Amino acid sequence: MVSFDNTEIAFKSKSTNDLKRAYWLFKMVSNRTLVKFGKWATNVAIKLRLPIDGIIRKTIFKQFCGGISIKDSLATSQELAKYNVQTILDYSIEGKTKEEDFDTTVQEIIQTIEEAKNNDATPFAVFKMTGVCLFEILEKANNGVEKLTDTEKQEYKKLVERIDSICKAAHSAGVPLFIDAEETWIQNTIDNIVLDMSHKYNQQRAIVFNTLQMYRHDRLAYLQEQIKQAKEGNYFIGMKLVRGAYMEKERDRAEEKGYISPIQPTKEATDNDFNEAVKVCVENIDVVSLCAGSHNEKSAMILTELMGKHAISRDDKRIFFAQLLGMSDHISYNLAHEKYNVAKYVPYGPVKEVLPYLIRRAEENTSVAGQTTRELSLIIKERKRRRNQ
Repeated sequence: MVSFDNTEIAFKSKSTNDLKRAYWLFKMVSNRTLVKFGKWATNVAIKLRLPIDGIIRKTIFKQFCGGISIKDSLATSQELAKYNVQTILDYSIEGKTKEEDFDTTVQEIIQTIEEAKNNDATPFAVFKMTGVCLFEILEKANNGVEKLTDTEKQEYKKLVERIDSICKAAHSAGVPLFIDAEETWIQNTIDNIVLDMSHKYNQQRAIVFNTLQMYRHDRLAYLQEQIKQAKEGNYFIGMKLVRGAYMEKERDRAEEKGYISPIQPTKEATDNDFNEAVKVCVENIDVVSLCAGSHNEKSAMILTELMGKHAISRDDKRIFFAQLLGMSDHISYNLAHEKYNVAKYVPYGPVKEVLPYLIRRAEENTSVAGQTTRELSLIIKERKRRRNQ
């Protein structure tokens, strides 16, 4: 049995100063009012061009990001690798609108694929579709590409070409590629493109992975349908399971526009569907490769038990656990200590460019009941243990 209470293993890589910084960060993000004020103040500081890079770099950036570039992030990757924890380099740039920026992002993603090809400590690459095209094109295509204007169809064609170039690079390098989930009103477009890429590049094994946000009440049925299609079509699928990152936005939009919310009615329903999806993937491991992207201890434990029940080796490359850098080290490091496949998402990019990501992390820690309390309790426990040595 894996123990997630072993703080000596969980924080072995952290200095006393690291723990102190983490304690104060989680203490701050546990305060919803402070997080809202911090978001407002940061946006104001950026508009006024105040010199805030240094403060951010030494605090929240240091906790949740690997660096400003691939090269800069490799030190973080090497440190993680000492403890059998692998790295997923995540170029976390958002909100671009120019063609040259999209092309630059494509090339950066392909560079992360090349790094993964040559680095055993980097098993996957990852990207978001909104990083390589206009959000509006994904949204307009959500109800059918045939409804686009001729100009929009040309934009959509460019998007598919960019995605195909990334997937082709991943296939050539033999590097599995995660395509992140996003808002429901663009997710149909993402799902359709991922499905096309899976048909094309997943003939020998899962290279292209879709991401399912299990706080959506329709995703378990979608997973089961995808497995059925893969078996009938004789190809493989990759699935990254997460609980989700846009819950409040989704509910607000559904209420504003007067449609039924796509979000589960309760957290318990989300947890049940996540755990059931893990079970479905393990039971269909002949066609499914799984990444369980979860900060939930019970879900992690369920997956270890399922692997044991189905006699799946702990180092079977078809199953990975993943958590975000700076969060849930008690899960990551204790699983890695027991020889399971574990990877940390390591976001990188210029400090101001990754601020939207960092703000989401702060908001996520504030909104997920018990998440920050658990992080704080473990940090406090480890600090006491060290003092009593």
